[in-house]
Amino acid sequence: MRGFNSERTARLVRRLIAGAAIVVIFSFIGEILVFLGIYLFGTPDASTLPNLSLAQTSRLYDRTGTHLLYSLYGEENRKVVTSNQIPDVMRKATIASEDSGFYSHHGVDFGGMVRAIVVNVRAGKIEQGGSTITQQLARNAFFSRERTFKRKLLESVMAIKIERTFSKDEILDMYLNRVPYGANTYGIETAAETYFGKPAKDLTTDEAALLASLTKAPSLYSPYVAKRSDMISQRDNVIRRMAQFGYITDEAKKQALLVDTVSKIVPFSQKIQAPHFVFFVLDQLEKQYGREVLEQGGWSIYTTLDWEKQQLAEKVVREGVAKNAKYDASNGALTAIDPKRGEILAMVGSRDFFDTAADGEVNVATSLRQPGSSFKPIVYATAFEKGFQPETLLTDKQIDFGADGTGKSYVPQNYDGQFRGTLSMRESLAQSLNIPAVETLYLAGIQNTIDMAHRLGITTLNDPSRYGLALVLGGGEVKLLDMVSAFGVFSQEGVRAQTHGIVRIVDGAGNRIDADVPRPTSVLDPEVARKIASIMSDDSARAPVFGSHGPLALKDRPVAAKTGTTQDFHDAWTVGYTPSIAVGVWVGNNDNAPMKAGSDGIYAAAPLWHEFMVAVTEGTPVETFTPYTKVESEKPLLTGIRTDGAVEYFDIHSGKKISEKKASKKSASSVRMSFKDPEHCILYYVNKDDPLGDTPPDLSDPMIARWEASSGDPNAKIGN
Repeated sequence: MRGFNSERTARLVRRLIAGAAIVVIFSFIGEILVFLGIYLFGTPDASTLPNLSLAQTSRLYDRTGTHLLYSLYGEENRKVVTSNQIPDVMRKATIASEDSGFYSHHGVDFGGMVRAIVVNVRAGKIEQGGSTITQQLARNAFFSRERTFKRKLLESVMAIKIERTFSKDEILDMYLNRVPYGANTYGIETAAETYFGKPAKDLTTDEAALLASLTKAPSLYSPYVAKRSDMISQRDNVIRRMAQFGYITDEAKKQALLVDTVSKIVPFSQKIQAPHFVFFVLDQLEKQYGREVLEQGGWSIYTTLDWEKQQLAEKVVREGVAKNAKYDASNGALTAIDPKRGEILAMVGSRDFFDTAADGEVNVATSLRQPGSSFKPIVYATAFEKGFQPETLLTDKQIDFGADGTGKSYVPQNYDGQFRGTLSMRESLAQSLNIPAVETLYLAGIQNTIDMAHRLGITTLNDPSRYGLALVLGGGEVKLLDMVSAFGVFSQEGVRAQTHGIVRIVDGAGNRIDADVPRPTSVLDPEVARKIASIMSDDSARAPVFGSHGPLALKDRPVAAKTGTTQDFHDAWTVGYTPSIAVGVWVGNNDNAPMKAGSDGIYAAAPLWHEFMVAVTEGTPVETFTPYTKVESEKPLLTGIRTDGAVEYFDIHSGKKISEKKASKKSASSVRMSFKDPEHCILYYVNKDDPLGDTPPDLSDPMIARWEASSGDPNAKIGN
């Protein structure tokens, strides 16, 4: 009986063992089938890893690409680099810190996983990862960051697939380009730039060790939030492990441990150069391509900015505004362009972008401000286009031009309260006389002038009903950048190159994206542009008001320039050009508070403009303006022909009266002719809409009587 029971027990045991074996075999087969299912169908194709979209930081540079102006990114600030840009010391530090068995496992370290499972089971939750570098790469590239067993299984399977597809070195490089290092910094290149201000290829052993220690807990160990002692402890641990695994010598370990790595960390800041220009360019790009592309595309944007000219412009504005404190002016702006190409070379929108008390973030270069008399050249250009000439004679005396938009009579005054009688359009514009300028606007036509402004590049003045004849004195708001662009057209004899701030763009894949800039086009008769340049570069013609050799002149070359001052001294302007550069300066207060009386453009803005122009033209070839061809006409006053022949001559420098014979021996620029007022104004002799044609004058024009009325003594003053 005992033997029987023993035999039955033995058979039962054998059956149990066989059954258990079958269960184990089928369970193993099932696990294999599950693994194969996940491997084949439950995880992505590993070969797609290099082609996965990887958010990269876009960077704006100056025109040479040697000066970084700004980095733009969303949640991930990253710059992908090639294998030869990653130093071996960084690879070794990373392996020592993250995965010492990297070169021996096949994607998963099962020993490490077992140790992690034990810890997690005891804790009842995921506390330890035990992930290899390959598993971390799989997680970062393909999966979410949730800490679950399912995700752990998927990343393990994916890691094996990655190891079967790529070499160890390829895996390590992809990992180093993806891994987070804290402070929105992703990838080793951006980490090196952010924390140490250098490219990754220049990292030292101690620096590499500190960066490698960040990947375990980027938010906890980031140099901008962690305690110094914690950072040093983590760094030292990595350095010792590097020596332990033979990646560095004991001597190198000792030297690295002695280095004060923390002191080398660059203070946190959102670095930006030429901020007003940068945000101007980004605004244009965002409208064209969208914010997401800019934040994730890894674009290299090469702007038109000339670094040296920008530095000069910032210095001129900063120091010039300090000197202008006596005028109660707290800010200034300067814009320079290459009028041949329309490229913005420098843009300073305020004295200090970061001075919130003075609204420094406001970019006055693109803000609406009244231009004062700096708008006059556009009006005269419109008149010249209709057929009037620099020699056309007007009368400077008090005139009531009739009701303006307020219903009151518009009676403009010259700045100095004086009247100069009959004088040419050349003298009127050069001396910035207001009354002849209003006459010129009437002759040119308000709508015609606005159309001219738009052709030249002015993007405002879109409500003609607002302005009236005060438009010529700066009654409509414009932008400094637009004014510089418009003056640039005069410098190019009527050819307009659209203003822009981008030379070229290279996307994250190295493909060039050409900036969409229209080709330069002719928008103005060359002769009209030559006439404007001739007048605004005529130092002797403006001398009676501005004096000779003042801040609107350069001693070694011709330059055309015009100042402007708005009523109550809210704005002071100077805009001018040579054939190769156009520059505009604004001075005032960003909140539109008035400056002190006497803060004219010639005093507050012109010195800044002059300083910049002298510096940027120094050592460059001297260029001249092409003379215009004088037009002959028998019509009285149109080309300087008098109705009474009464002419007197004065030496422009001494102011003394001279004979006609003596005047004929002097240069035209050193002699001023003075006439008796003609019997009638020019409207009596020519048709304002067809001055050179055969259309008879409109003698019913009520402005004739107004222009020929007697003058009186003015009171109000408007600046030049």
